[in-house]
Amino acid sequence: MSVIRMAMLLGPIALIGCAKENNLESSGATGAVRSAEAVGADEVPQASLHLQLAREQIAAAEKLNEEGEEDQAKSMLARAAADAELALLLSNEQSQKDEADAAMKRVTELRGNQ
Repeated sequence: MSVIRMAMLLGPIALIGCAKENNLESSGATGAVRSAEAVGADEVPQASLHLQLAREQIAAAEKLNEEGEEDQAKSMLARAAADAELALLLSNEQSQKDEADAAMKRVTELRGNQ
């Protein structure tokens, strides 16, 4: 078999072996967004801002991945997950502050009735 025929037969096989699949694992970031949404992060101004950033970063990561920028896409997903987790924490903090304020108001009311 000539070298040219060999190259014609093995060339496409070699290229297939070198092809890189662009599988972007975004479930961590999207799960963090869903968790933040579930606790009402959209209702807390600071949390809502970080939640929106996370959503935008997930979209940007998907675009980067489509363009073949896998490392940058992974980095963007990490930022998205961090922003979503911050939104969750800020939302939880606000809930705890609201509960503490309600408890203090109740204590003040009870002391006033004595």
